[in-house]
Amino acid sequence: MKAISIVGPKNSGKTTLGLELAEYFKNKGLTVAAAKFSHHGFDWQDADTAKYAEHCDAVAGLGPDETFTHWTHKRFLPDLLPLLTADVLIVEGGKTLGYLPRILCLNGDLADGTDWLVPELALATHGEHQIEGIPAIATIEELAEIILEKGFFLPGMDCETCGRPNCKALAIDIIQGKTTPKACLAMHNSIELDINGAPVGMKPFVEDIISAAIREMVRTLKGYSPGKATIKLDV
Repeated sequence: MKAISIVGPKNSGKTTLGLELAEYFKNKGLTVAAAKFSHHGFDWQDADTAKYAEHCDAVAGLGPDETFTHWTHKRFLPDLLPLLTADVLIVEGGKTLGYLPRILCLNGDLADGTDWLVPELALATHGEHQIEGIPAIATIEELAEIILEKGFFLPGMDCETCGRPNCKALAIDIIQGKTTPKACLAMHNSIELDINGAPVGMKPFVEDIISAAIREMVRTLKGYSPGKATIKLDV
């Protein structure tokens, strides 16, 4: 990666220069990322980071109280997990995601489209309406306990190695108590991979290739003996 920093006093044209450089590199067919530091935070409206997003493939904003990354092309939620390191992940929206359990927020007029309901993926409902067979939880405390007890994340790979046609089918079985998240072989196999604490799914044939290669190399090392190995790698 080639990198440059543009520094100067306030209103010296740093952003203008950066945008011109970004546009030039993009016109050359190069991928461009931008990172902007701000001592005052970001207004999320007509901000400089939004201008950079018009020319860059990825934009990062770094302020005194917040940090964000913006991609200007589609990415999938599992791709972002290594950046979302936390004990709890809260996703607002994502009605097409079949690999996450959901809380149904049932306030307002349900006649305004209900394709987001998917009752079989629901852990609970919250709001003025109820759905038969799904616990209606009024308090945030109770919802939080349910999430901590029953929340999970599947990789969304639809690899079928769990014996089901897709991750949604496995998620439904988990929610119904027929199995547990450990049934996902992409997440629970002989190799456990996480990046910054976020687990990364791996299809069994990829696992086989990686594990076979590692085993053969490790066997050549002095001090080798069969057992459970731990490898830590910066990527």
